[in-house]
Amino acid sequence: MYDFEYYAPTKVFFGRDSDEKIGTVLRDYGASRILLHYGRGSAEKSGLLDKVRKSLSEAGLEYIEFGNVEANPKIDLIRRGIELSKKENIDFILAVGGGSVIDSAKSISLGLAHDMDPWEMITSQIMPTKNFPIGVVLTHAAAGSEMSNSHVVTNPEYNLKRSLNHDLLRPIFAFMNPENTYSVSKYQTGCGIVDILMHTCERYFTIDEDNDLTDRISEGLMVAVKNAGIEAIKDPYNYEARATLMWASSLSHNGLTGCGKKILFPVHKMEHDFSGLFDHVAHAAGLSVLFPAWAKYVYKHDIRKFSQFATRVWGVEMNYDNPERTALRGIEVMTEYFRQIGMPTTMKELGINPEDYESIVNLTTDNGKKTIASYVELTKEDILNIYRLAE
Repeated sequence: MYDFEYYAPTKVFFGRDSDEKIGTVLRDYGASRILLHYGRGSAEKSGLLDKVRKSLSEAGLEYIEFGNVEANPKIDLIRRGIELSKKENIDFILAVGGGSVIDSAKSISLGLAHDMDPWEMITSQIMPTKNFPIGVVLTHAAAGSEMSNSHVVTNPEYNLKRSLNHDLLRPIFAFMNPENTYSVSKYQTGCGIVDILMHTCERYFTIDEDNDLTDRISEGLMVAVKNAGIEAIKDPYNYEARATLMWASSLSHNGLTGCGKKILFPVHKMEHDFSGLFDHVAHAAGLSVLFPAWAKYVYKHDIRKFSQFATRVWGVEMNYDNPERTALRGIEVMTEYFRQIGMPTTMKELGINPEDYESIVNLTTDNGKKTIASYVELTKEDILNIYRLAE
């Protein structure tokens, strides 16, 4: 196990009544003028926004509304949010939504705290030195941004989707009521399941010293998500399944499943250019296509770990005479699970054609000048081969 630092300062209010405390908690924190940030209508239709408005008003807090966040949050809207916040003397941002809304709020907070353009900070990897406080009312169990130190933003001008990670981006509070995810569609529920699994897998498959404890935490989380995912797809009003997914969303991306490990996230780095270039591609959909292909491409570099994954997470019987066969079967069973929950597993299902490959890989590798760290350094040609495995 490598040396590590673990920091997860977000205070979580979890359960059916958690969102009734929003106004009181923010008032006691010292907030007075809130930017109420949300998406494109689902929080309004569900009645959640009215509940939040009421809680803020009853606590004597003023708020300015700023909605219309879309999937793969865009830098132009973020810049408008910064200007609005300055004009209205905002002192706290409350994000009501899933990962896209939370990431948009994090980027607005970067701009407010540093009086800089967030895109410049992201592309130049200028690390924050102070924070502007954020709270979250979570509506989708998926990205884990409610407790993570990361955020991802898209700039359509350059067809780029890029991230910046720092502990000063962690929200102060997260209000997590699983009932607020009942209205999430079957497809978006599937996206959330994949996102949680992939945040865990990207920390699980690393070139490490032995780290049995962290691996077993990851394996337990993935088994719970796998089982709860099936139940939530079958019955969207299953509270226990929704609660498992919501809490797993946070634990998969708050650093816990990476303690004592060296994290590389190669598949995320490849996928960001899918959803950056093709706005119709949901991040998790790109991952459900790319991850099995990546696994097939690299598994021989760590047959022990891939066969362990197959047996402990996917219930594949170990073939001690041929563990390679076990490893491959695990990848196949995972792919079958993705199909079972309604997620794409091929490039064609994503609407990406072979003639698109060059454009995507050139963004990822800067026209072949860069590689992606994985079990081996993945060159432009390696990544193209992974795309072909996903056809």
